[in-house]
Amino acid sequence: MISVAVGFYGIYHRVASSRTEDTDLQDDSHIDKHYKVVLEQFRGFLRSLMMHAGVGTALGGVMTMVGEPQNLIIAKAAGWHFGDFFLRMSPVTVPVLICGLLTCLLVEKLRWFGYGETLPEKVREVLQQFDDQSRLQRTRQDKIRLIVQAIIGVWLVTALALHLAEVGLIGLSVIILATSLTGVTDEHAIGKAFTESLPFTALLTVFFSVVAVIIDQQLFSPIIQFVLQASEHAQLSLFYIFNGLLSSISDNVFVGTIYINEAKAAMKSGAITLKQYELLAVAINTGTNLPSVATPNGQAAFLFLLTSALAPLIRLSYGRMVWMALPYTLVLTLVGLLCVEFTLAPVTEWFMQMGWIATL
Repeated sequence: MISVAVGFYGIYHRVASSRTEDTDLQDDSHIDKHYKVVLEQFRGFLRSLMMHAGVGTALGGVMTMVGEPQNLIIAKAAGWHFGDFFLRMSPVTVPVLICGLLTCLLVEKLRWFGYGETLPEKVREVLQQFDDQSRLQRTRQDKIRLIVQAIIGVWLVTALALHLAEVGLIGLSVIILATSLTGVTDEHAIGKAFTESLPFTALLTVFFSVVAVIIDQQLFSPIIQFVLQASEHAQLSLFYIFNGLLSSISDNVFVGTIYINEAKAAMKSGAITLKQYELLAVAINTGTNLPSVATPNGQAAFLFLLTSALAPLIRLSYGRMVWMALPYTLVLTLVGLLCVEFTLAPVTEWFMQMGWIATL
């Protein structure tokens, strides 16, 4: 999504500035006043599009074990496979998904929180002309490359959904297939594909270093002990709330990692039952994924977007991201909390009676 948005922006910016391929996309000094008005509207459209995309990754990512990094850690700790994880989360994630999509429709229709900008007709015409020209210039070899990339995309989705291998191996297979079958074997050409993710991976490395310190110093132990003193039913909501608060101001990956390890330790010590531990795993996963959309700190997709080359082009600052995410933060957090409180335990029990899931 980010790469496509940068490409679309670059196409129109070069036309508006009447410059060559080498033009600086952040330099608007050569753009006519009329084009600047259209460009601002286009920026607003791209901001809405990218924020919806970011929230979409949170809505879909919380549902499956491969959707977010911490999901894999939680699934492994609980001993769940792809189907088990999806069914375990569904009492919370399905209602949240529906409410999230309705929120998207509402903010677009009512133009709230900076949403609602449409694609300017002049921009659409420029993009259409560029597409028509590209189609005419596309060779048979180019078409085969696109087909190969589409097939590799299908392989990626299928392999992740069926958990045919570890996620890292699947990703490595995609890199090998994409480079070898499209003929892109030069290291410098391949390296460009990883440039966008470098700031994000650097931050992720720092976050995991912080996790190691927190676990070693047992800094979260007082919170865990406080929650475990509550009744079993109250534990679910408390875990969700504390996970949500911490995930909204810090990275949800290390928050989820710490809490699931603490919950597992409590289960092994006999403080909670295995059945309660599995319910807590759902509360931890949804608590780290849903309220974390509040800030770029917590949600990996938002952080990746904020540190990308696209953010300064479309004037998407930290504060603007927080403001545009606010309606989703309120809806996803509240609906998730209500589902954890009222639907998680009974629906999970019903799934067990139907034989769809089982406690290991």
